[in-house]
Amino acid sequence: MSTEAVKWAMDDAPMPRTEKGKPDTTARHVLQALAEHAHKDGSNAHPSVLRIQYRTGYDRRTVQRAQRRLEDAGLISTDGTVRGRIRWQLHLELRRPASDWAELEAEEEAERAAAAERKRRSRAKRVTHSGDVTVTHSESVTDPDVTHSKCGRHASEVRDVTHSASGRHALNAARTINKPSEEPPGTDEAEVGAYSDPPRAAAPTAPIDDDGFALTDGMRRWARLDGYAALVDIDYETHQFVDHFRANGQRRSNWPAEWQKWIRRSAQWAAQRPPRPPAVGGDVVPFRDRQQQASDDMFDRAMARAEARMQQRETS
Repeated sequence: MSTEAVKWAMDDAPMPRTEKGKPDTTARHVLQALAEHAHKDGSNAHPSVLRIQYRTGYDRRTVQRAQRRLEDAGLISTDGTVRGRIRWQLHLELRRPASDWAELEAEEEAERAAAAERKRRSRAKRVTHSGDVTVTHSESVTDPDVTHSKCGRHASEVRDVTHSASGRHALNAARTINKPSEEPPGTDEAEVGAYSDPPRAAAPTAPIDDDGFALTDGMRRWARLDGYAALVDIDYETHQFVDHFRANGQRRSNWPAEWQKWIRRSAQWAAQRPPRPPAVGGDVVPFRDRQQQASDDMFDRAMARAEARMQQRETS
């Protein structure tokens, strides 16, 4: 194998083209396989078709067609035979034009520009424009009977109201309330009143809150009888469960069943945790022993329930 021939086939050889003008990657792959068996001047390349199949993964007919296309492009030519195999001469004097690299850079830049344009259009679709909304000043919409205090504070809840040409109010515009201002407790030296932000709308509740999910005594009894309460903190896991579904806003058709699945999964993870190192001194039961004991107890209770059901079926 010659590094000169391989480098030529990978970088410097002209790119063969298909009938549609696209890069013929199959022929170039076969050319690289031929170059691995050529001398430094490109001569004496005679790998078998089977060897090229093994190297490229192409079938026999694909390899032979690619060799013919390379020969038609002038990149290789026959130079006799060796032990029944065709010997090829690679024409290393042919060089790839420098414009190929410039074309690749231009295509890359065009693709980036097209991606940026698609992103810009996607963002523009999410923006809602309202052409009939105009902004007005509070002086033109506040009724004249609004009472002002001496310290310059406006009546509570006085906010700008925006009107459109169609007579509809702008979204989220607050009403102007006409009532005397209430003086907060002040001092004799200066009339300094406390300012409070206008009331805000309550945050929307999550589906888990709308459905009224709550931890019941029956659910606690289930966790205790099945042994899960010995492995995990039921109250802590319940808080984690509620916070999780409040954050993602998902809804479940059966919240108690989803909660039981959460507890079973948490208990399984707790049982699979590596044991903690035992404490030095004292009659402390190792964490792994307590964990194993809890698992054994849960298994014994499950077996007992199964035996009871079998006995009940036999008696009935």
